[in-house]
Amino acid sequence: MDYDKNNEVYSKVVRAGKRTYFFDVKSTKGNDLYLTLTESKKKYIDGRETYQKHKIFLYKEDFDKFEDGLRDVLEKIAELNNSEDIQMLQLLKTTTPLKFLLRIYKFNRAFNLSTYG
Repeated sequence: MDYDKNNEVYSKVVRAGKRTYFFDVKSTKGNDLYLTLTESKKKYIDGRETYQKHKIFLYKEDFDKFEDGLRDVLEKIAELNNSEDIQMLQLLKTTTPLKFLLRIYKFNRAFNLSTYG
């Protein structure tokens, strides 16, 4: 398996307004793959540009549990929105949670997720 000094195998950048999300697939020394999810938000402190970052490490043994949990909360968000956007709820049932979440950010149609953090 080819990877650089940071063990990075693949990276996907998602720009969403003031935030940027990085989905990085990395490899351990034993060639096990894991995912890091990083949220980077631009801030200005004392007139200087700085970035606030939050990172989650997701290991292969947790992928299924993470996907199940993400699907559950996204379905709950759609339900709490009183199914205002039926298409989003139907999309959630036919795609993976991460693709669904990315589509929400990309099209910014059904939810204003910036109010959640």
